[in-house]
Amino acid sequence: MSIGYGAGGVDWRDTIDYGRMRKERLARTQAALRGAGVAAAVLTRGENIRYATGLKGPDFAPQLRYALVFAQGDPIVFELGNLRERQQGQASWIPAENWRFAYCALNGIGGREATRREAQRFADAIVRELRERGVAGEKLGLDALDEASRQALVERGVEVAGVGQALVDARGTKTPDEVNCIRVAIAIANVGYARVYETLKPGRRERDVGAAAFEAMLAAGAEYVSGAVKSGPNTFELNHNGNTDRMIEVGDLVYMNTCRTGYNGYHVCIYRNYIVGRRPNAKEKDWYRRCYERVYGMIGEIKPGATTADAARHLLPASTWGYEAEQELLIGEFGHGYGMTYEPPVISRVFSFDYPQVFEPGQVIAVECREGERGYGGVRLEEMVLVTEAGHEVLTTWPADELVQVGAVV
Repeated sequence: MSIGYGAGGVDWRDTIDYGRMRKERLARTQAALRGAGVAAAVLTRGENIRYATGLKGPDFAPQLRYALVFAQGDPIVFELGNLRERQQGQASWIPAENWRFAYCALNGIGGREATRREAQRFADAIVRELRERGVAGEKLGLDALDEASRQALVERGVEVAGVGQALVDARGTKTPDEVNCIRVAIAIANVGYARVYETLKPGRRERDVGAAAFEAMLAAGAEYVSGAVKSGPNTFELNHNGNTDRMIEVGDLVYMNTCRTGYNGYHVCIYRNYIVGRRPNAKEKDWYRRCYERVYGMIGEIKPGATTADAARHLLPASTWGYEAEQELLIGEFGHGYGMTYEPPVISRVFSFDYPQVFEPGQVIAVECREGERGYGGVRLEEMVLVTEAGHEVLTTWPADELVQVGAVV
């Protein structure tokens, strides 16, 4: 589906069908539960709740809200109490009788005894629903339940099993509607990169440029914006302390990453580079060339039936930059599935040679590399790629073949 006319729903062409997307995601969730040998699962992670139910909400404390999802039948939503009425009024796909208020110990801040009491109330409510559905004697899946709540379930005779990996695997391949949400998110990210191009100049602080990009992406329809502008010596070693008050200077290398900028629950992970006030020198051009070639070397291996080991062979050993172990560069040079969060597969020297994963149509993979010099700065490039039936499609569209010059060229 083209998004050339925008992402809004209209009656005269196909757009993103959110109802279909919710149904397909629930079906995949339920298939994952059956594959894991559980009759139901308590889902507490925000991405899993949204994937299975289509509902989003606050996640600043563990288990403010959760969903009891059955391998067969409609889920039951345990919503944050003062949010439940509003959620129920706008989510008609959840049956009216399937709403409950949540029990939450607020991460234990009330003390041990208070936490234990709320955990018991939580467990009693879950057991009651399992009995009502006739699956009380069967195994219950958990994705990330706190220990007090887990123990309370066990004390009530519930056999529990982890289903986090099963749900990660379920989210790994995307439906066409999910892919189109990612396409829209990428288009929104491009608005941010355009604003960086317009705003970036000597004397501006990283945070000035970052704020302008954030404003532009929010105005373009982002559900959530994230990322950072980094400049000068801040551009080599991986750090997520961008948008500082550092003043950008003539000659600085600059990049912006838009990790987690998203649209309707689906996020991007993109890096793009700029150089301020001058042309790149031979060293900087060489860094970017090597970075680009590694990224596109990996991308060239992405096709159905090939494996992450094929792609990982294009990565250099971490010792190239003086690291003693591959783990030290775990998320600096790699590829990772992306959608609601990190998802399969992963392209990495840490994992892929010993445990290769096969590329499958519908996976969306962010592929990233970096080059540079400590104390000087560097470049980073990340593209998002869809595995297709015939091979792959690079989804990201902001130009990436060279460093983008901004400001007066000297």
